[in-house]
Amino acid sequence: MEYELYLSIERAVAENSRKAYLRDIQRYADYAETAWESKSPTEMDLDKIRSFLLFLVEKCEIAERSLARNISSLRSFHSFLYIDELMSHDPTELLELPRFGQKLPIVLSVPEIESLLNAIDLDAKHGLRNRAMLEVMYSCGLRVSELVGLVRSRIFFKEGFVQVMGKGRKERLIPMGEPAMEALSNYLEQDRNHQISYRGHEDYVFLNNRGKQISRVMIFHIVKKLCTQAGIAKNISPHSFRHSFATHLIEGGADLRAVQDMLGHESITTTEIYLHLDREYLREVFTMYHPRK
Repeated sequence: MEYELYLSIERAVAENSRKAYLRDIQRYADYAETAWESKSPTEMDLDKIRSFLLFLVEKCEIAERSLARNISSLRSFHSFLYIDELMSHDPTELLELPRFGQKLPIVLSVPEIESLLNAIDLDAKHGLRNRAMLEVMYSCGLRVSELVGLVRSRIFFKEGFVQVMGKGRKERLIPMGEPAMEALSNYLEQDRNHQISYRGHEDYVFLNNRGKQISRVMIFHIVKKLCTQAGIAKNISPHSFRHSFATHLIEGGADLRAVQDMLGHESITTTEIYLHLDREYLREVFTMYHPRK
C-alpha cells in the first residue's frame, strides 16, 4: 500500500503508530463503503468525514485521545492523497483536533529517586543490571523503548555520552552523569561481559535470564517491585524517570531547548509541560511556607 510506504519512508512514523494509523484508515474505509457505498476516498468530503467521527464517538464510544489520533490519521491520509494529486483538495484542512485538558505526569522527587536506587540489592542476581538501568533511565531521560534498545557500541564512556534511537528512528546523543556511568561500567564489567548472549542479541546492553534483550514489561515489573520495597505509594512507571529527569532539569534552571533536544521532542510545546510541573512545585512551596498563603 502506497500510504504505508509514505508513513514509513517520508514521514518516518514509528511502527506502532503506523499500525494504528492503518487500522484507523481501514475502519474509515469500511464505514464509507457501508454508509455511502463509497469505495474510493476521493468521494469523501468534510461532511462525510464529520459523520464518520460522530459514529466513532456515539457508536464506538472511543476516548478523546483515540478520537484525536483518528483525526490525525485522517488528516495524514488525505494530505497524502492531495500531495500525490489523487484528490484536487484536502477535505480535512478545516478539521480541528479536540481540545482537552493536559494531564500532568507523575514525577518522583530527588529523595524518592534515591530511595528507589537504594532499594536495589547489588549483591542479588541482576542487582547491578537493575541499578544500571534505573541510573541510565533517570540520568538520560530515556523512554523505556530506548532503554531496552540500547546497544554497547553506542555508549561512549570517554566522552560521557550515549547514543539512542528515538521515535521515527531519529538518533540523538545524550550526556550521562557520573553515577550512571559508574553503575553502567560496573554492570558491564562484573555481569554483562560474562553473560552468554542469545544469537542476534550480542550488542544489547540489558539482557534477561535467557540472554535476550530485556522487555519493557520486565522493566515495568522491576520498577513496581522497587516502589513497594521503597515504600513509594505513587503510581510509578518506567516513564516516570523520564518525567523526573526533565522536571528536575527545569527546576534547576536548564534551558528549555536543551531539555527538548535531550528528550528528543519534535515540538517544544511537548517539552513545555515541564514548565507547568515546575509551577506546581512552586505553588506547593508557596502554600507550605508563605505566611499569608
